[in-house]
Amino acid sequence: MRAVVQRVIRSSVAVDDITIGEIGKGYTVLLGISTEDTQKDLDYIAEKLCTLRLFDDENGVMNRSITEAAAQMLIISQFTLYGDARRGRRPSYIHAKKGSEAEGLYEQLIAAVRARGIPVACGRFGATMEVTIVNDGPVTILLDSTKLF
Repeated sequence: MRAVVQRVIRSSVAVDDITIGEIGKGYTVLLGISTEDTQKDLDYIAEKLCTLRLFDDENGVMNRSITEAAAQMLIISQFTLYGDARRGRRPSYIHAKKGSEAEGLYEQLIAAVRARGIPVACGRFGATMEVTIVNDGPVTILLDSTKLF
């Protein structure tokens, strides 16, 4: 499981010109789910998202978690995080989990984050979405449940 985590001032997601999710201060998370992902991967990413210290403390040091900062999260599925463009010009997506299995893990991740008391907005799985991100910093962190990076 991979996540691109961006600390944001605000962020939103729309489908067919209708906003379906939006947050103020928090994280926008672009989530990729691989064919190999299991509950263990989901647990790792959920824990990281909820405990990363990307918000400034009183000394201006990134030392506060999303909970400590009273912030929100926008989680959007993005299968292209498993695109492999090392060969040729068209990325291969054979490592991206498809269909209801991927959607199930996506929904479980949202539930796991919400269970920790973090307000979560989300995109629509499988939809073409328009995402607006106002990055704060900018701060962008890459997570991979296999600890590839």
